[in-house]
Amino acid sequence: MKYDIIIIGSGPGGYVTAIRASQLGFKVAVVEKENLGGICLNWGCIPTKALLKSAQVYDYLKHVDEYGLKAEAIDKDFEAVIKRSRGVAEGMSKGVQFLMKKNKIDIIDGFGKIKTGKKVEVTDADGKVTEYAADHIIIATGARSRVLPNLPQDGKKVIGYREAMSLPTQPKSMIVVGSGAIGVEFAHFYNSMGTDVTIVEFLPNVVPLEDKDVSKQFERSIKKAGIKVMTNSSVESVDVSGDGVKATVKTKKGEEILEADIVLSAVGIKTNIENIGLEDVGIVTDRDKILVNDWYQTNLPGYYAIGDVVPGPALAHVASAEGITCVEKIAGLHTEAIDYGNIPGCTYATPEIASVGMTEDQAKEAGYELKIGKFPFSASGKAKAAGTPDGFVKVIFDAKYGEWLGCHMIGAGVTDMIAEAVLGRKLETTGHEVLKAIHPHPTMSEAVMEAVADAYDEVIHL
Repeated sequence: MKYDIIIIGSGPGGYVTAIRASQLGFKVAVVEKENLGGICLNWGCIPTKALLKSAQVYDYLKHVDEYGLKAEAIDKDFEAVIKRSRGVAEGMSKGVQFLMKKNKIDIIDGFGKIKTGKKVEVTDADGKVTEYAADHIIIATGARSRVLPNLPQDGKKVIGYREAMSLPTQPKSMIVVGSGAIGVEFAHFYNSMGTDVTIVEFLPNVVPLEDKDVSKQFERSIKKAGIKVMTNSSVESVDVSGDGVKATVKTKKGEEILEADIVLSAVGIKTNIENIGLEDVGIVTDRDKILVNDWYQTNLPGYYAIGDVVPGPALAHVASAEGITCVEKIAGLHTEAIDYGNIPGCTYATPEIASVGMTEDQAKEAGYELKIGKFPFSASGKAKAAGTPDGFVKVIFDAKYGEWLGCHMIGAGVTDMIAEAVLGRKLETTGHEVLKAIHPHPTMSEAVMEAVADAYDEVIHL
């Protein structure tokens, strides 16, 4: 079979790329060894949000008296919560199947391996090998949970995010190693369900990529919710010989032994670039990533790579944008290179975190003179009425030209609010333009305008 474009992997990079390529008139095939939608739809973004929604509803039910309501015998069914999450994921995967059919994209089941001469060798579940050819081959094989040598995952007592999404029974206690988005989201879910959770973070702050003000607020919030936090600490080894797990944790004060039913390793990801033929055809890699140019071309003509396997943020929306950019360039359309300085990041724990652009420290290190504004949700009528007053919006502007350098939010619903800052920065909006754009009242989003007003000494409600 000969195609215009073959894409290896059907995650949010692969399937979005395939659809856009089909829209542009290309004959497209997607190679997938497991489930359409990849990790994001099946074992990542979507099912975790379903779990977190269950946790949120359960939390509301436990605090109905704060809203003037009464409810008795509030309890959870852990197995049913997991089942609902899996159902949501399966529904989304079926949605991708429909989109593939609608856009006349061929699905090739099996493990794809690139060959010289712009060919892909696919081995199916029965071991049958079939070769396909294309003018353009796009690698979108994604990533998996990274395994540390001192923290080997057995899938039962020491697990990764995949097992954390489908445990048959709820653990009474859990140690979460790493406090990035994956770690804190699962920590929040299990803590909300009643599991005793301890987070162990190697760096001085939890959610260490965020602005320090956000990190400090988040740590206060999760400690208030009952999650134990150990920063400047590392898990040196684990003993799984007993009923549970004994983790040896190195801290500034010395070593400490933590006991739990399960250890969740959330220390990052490992790209899926092994055994897919990169070495055979001579594609250049560096530090576990495939090297590409602004249009995702590798060093070998006709071969491209997008998503988690290339340098840049390992985020679903980034992979989708890269794939669209890649095929539009192949089609000869005028397209701009992606601005990696304007990529929003979101964490869906409680409170939510959303950010884009520079942190305060990064902006200072870059030499900018800053105007910084901050508006707490405790001063927001909508947040107070909703019972979610924790958190704030923080904005960072260049004092000289008014450029919106960064925006950092923590609080209820902020992952839905950050797009205002992304769009504003894309359009080179200044602080004064944000101030003169009337925001609706009462909303959480007016906190953006109020934070900008604070930066320019015009804040009304503080």
